[in-house]
Amino acid sequence: MKNISCLVLLILILVGCSSQQPQKVKTVNTGAEVLLDQHLDELEGKRVGLVMNPTSRVDGVHMVDTLVSLGVNVTALFAAEHGFRGEAGAGEQITDGVDEETGLPVFSLYGSTKKPTPEMLNEVDLLLFDLPDMGVRFYTYNSTMGLVMEAVAENDKELWILDRPNPLGGNYVAGWILREEYKSFVGSYPVPIAYGMTMGEIAQMAVGEQWLDLPAEPNYKVIKTAGWKRDMRWPDTGLPWIAPSPNLPSFEHAFIYPGTVIFEGTNMSEGRGTEDPFLTIGAPGFDFNAEELKELELKHSIVLDSVTFMPRSIPGKALYPKHEGKECTGIRISFMGDYDQTDPVLLGLDLLNYAQAHTPNFEMKAFANKLYGIDLKSIMENKEEIPSWQGDVEAFKEQRTPYLLY
Repeated sequence: MKNISCLVLLILILVGCSSQQPQKVKTVNTGAEVLLDQHLDELEGKRVGLVMNPTSRVDGVHMVDTLVSLGVNVTALFAAEHGFRGEAGAGEQITDGVDEETGLPVFSLYGSTKKPTPEMLNEVDLLLFDLPDMGVRFYTYNSTMGLVMEAVAENDKELWILDRPNPLGGNYVAGWILREEYKSFVGSYPVPIAYGMTMGEIAQMAVGEQWLDLPAEPNYKVIKTAGWKRDMRWPDTGLPWIAPSPNLPSFEHAFIYPGTVIFEGTNMSEGRGTEDPFLTIGAPGFDFNAEELKELELKHSIVLDSVTFMPRSIPGKALYPKHEGKECTGIRISFMGDYDQTDPVLLGLDLLNYAQAHTPNFEMKAFANKLYGIDLKSIMENKEEIPSWQGDVEAFKEQRTPYLLY
């Protein structure tokens, strides 16, 4: 009897242990960490500007605070979308100001101008660029990077790009190459929706493929991450997730983002104004059909739950979201742990087709074309077959090869 009791206890212990997610060991150092470890002395005597956001942290401390404490002559800060320390929601204009922690001037790159002006760079010799990319064309920090490179070349300055892992991994490439007529700030380069490259790699490709308006070769270098491999998604790196923007609070939100962001190009809610943007979609009158959605669950290895929600304005996260104050019915997406079984862009399109068939007064907007880079609005409205992107992906993979750093 005693042996049986011990066996039961052992089983319970093992079950309890197996239900806990193993803690990933940190295997990757970001470019910012490599800078502090190996290149700090090279900043001596230089007036340094920082193009950064809240993710620019080492050991939990923002890089501006670390660099100032180490005696680096930081002279100016530059704020892209969401702000230097992350105080603004998506699309909210950023204004020039002063950083309360350091007293340094903050120049907006997401307001009346998106490119550093000569006046902004007057007290700067070298820019350190450490903005995260989500591995998708429409995440605006890669557009900011291109404009910063142009400003560096135009004003005879120097740029260091502090590289970091692509959260989606270096092998995930999906979607159509951006058509020229849909080029915008949410689509600056002729690349697929998800391109499987780091910011440093995109920078090299933008220069090499002459995608930028450069008067001369920019004086720049990429400080590579250490330990990252192309088959790593963010959880594999062991690095902490720091929200790169207010509506991507976890890797799970960032993973689905390439797919459900397309609902920004519709009159449906993409979940802004809720606790789970992009993982939640819906609208008033949306019809949740469990049997039909079961097929999508099996196809994409996900779970789709019926939810009701009411979008609300959340300062610094979502101002005046679609269907604000209205009860919406919709879908909450969750994953089964194995991201290898899910293609988020394909999932987004399948959900878009389902939503069109099950939402009263469903409407596509022109913004959808800017997001996905083709005339998706007409395709959906005419109920045409969505074209394959395989040819685009294969051509791009070959084109990007000379620029890969990892």
